[in-house]
Amino acid sequence: MELIFFSSAFCEPCLQTRAILAEVERLVPAASVRELDVARDNAEAEAAGIRNTPTIVVRNAAGDEVFRASGVPTLAQVLVATAKAL
Repeated sequence: MELIFFSSAFCEPCLQTRAILAEVERLVPAASVRELDVARDNAEAEAAGIRNTPTIVVRNAAGDEVFRASGVPTLAQVLVATAKAL
């Protein structure tokens, strides 16, 4: 399962989201977080329809999107999304 984290360099909520995702990785060994900066990875962000940061996209092993959240998610939201992706 992959959690894609779209961020930007000067995004304060991105710092909070980064901490939440680090905790998810600690709690869910199957979770893999990939962070993409929307300025540097613009083509991928545009293809994913990202309009603001932070945005989290959770994909299952087949690559299907099972969850998307804009803004700072709660730890509980991300844990539920990872459960759906397993």
